[in-house]
Amino acid sequence: MTKKLVSPLLVAFAFFNIYVIWGSTYLAVAYGLKGFPPFILVGLRYLTAGVLMLAWCKIKGEQLPERKFMLRQAISGTLMLVGGTGLIAWAELYISSGQAAILIATEPLIFLLLDRKNWSEYFSNKYILSGLLIGFTGIFLFLKLGVAVANPSPMATIASVVVLFSAVLWVLGSLITKDSKGNSSSTMNASVQLLAAGIASIGIAFAKSEQVGFSFANVSAEAWAGLIFLIIMGSLLAYLSFVWLLSIKPPAIISTHTYVNPVVAVFLGWLLINEHVNMAQLISLIGILVGILLVNVPGYLKRKEVAVESVKT
Repeated sequence: MTKKLVSPLLVAFAFFNIYVIWGSTYLAVAYGLKGFPPFILVGLRYLTAGVLMLAWCKIKGEQLPERKFMLRQAISGTLMLVGGTGLIAWAELYISSGQAAILIATEPLIFLLLDRKNWSEYFSNKYILSGLLIGFTGIFLFLKLGVAVANPSPMATIASVVVLFSAVLWVLGSLITKDSKGNSSSTMNASVQLLAAGIASIGIAFAKSEQVGFSFANVSAEAWAGLIFLIIMGSLLAYLSFVWLLSIKPPAIISTHTYVNPVVAVFLGWLLINEHVNMAQLISLIGILVGILLVNVPGYLKRKEVAVESVKT
């Protein structure tokens, strides 16, 4: 049986979505928080997107995933979307959208630390060791200087640590969904993930009593715009692109969206809502991105060798 070819243009479009569109969602969250509490915001985002995506799948006659795969998709979706972006939304109450995006850029570094079965390969490679050292030095400088100088509030430091923890949860969820596709389409799997995350987020919102004092009538137009952008562009378009790419590309390659996301987020935050970026934050971002580049060098070299060998044969 021949493997179905994937359109290079479709792959490029999907990468554009997770590179640029996802980078802009940090700003959209900042707008959404002007009218919605954090977990109500993400709960509405994921429930709406999940219902729309599931309805589309059922109209096309697609079947739900098998029970074991549905459970795994629900767990991975909750880890990535509630533990990941839900915590980021909460953190953006105390730090800027650009600061949150810079910290999330550490995902490829965290992936290496969590991928225990390949530790012997990772920690014997000079590029990866150098990348981890430089990358985590960038994180330390960001927490010590970038956050402490820009916002000396203790909650800003706590929020920054929470964002780092959210990156861990996102990586864990990505590893689960990578091996849990089953026979369902990427769209169906994404709808299950979104619905599970939406239900969990609303549950957390009520547990935190976010509904107390909240009224839809008091939500501003820009907060609604932020929510709509998150639903359509962030969840229906970019997240589906991410889940689809996970089914055809290695996680390490897909995680390269972290090169671009923080740059987009920092630029848009500065341009549109006047978020301040100090020199320590920029230096930290450069350090983190250099670290990510170095840890990916072995993979780049390996793919180059394979390409050369295939040409020779």
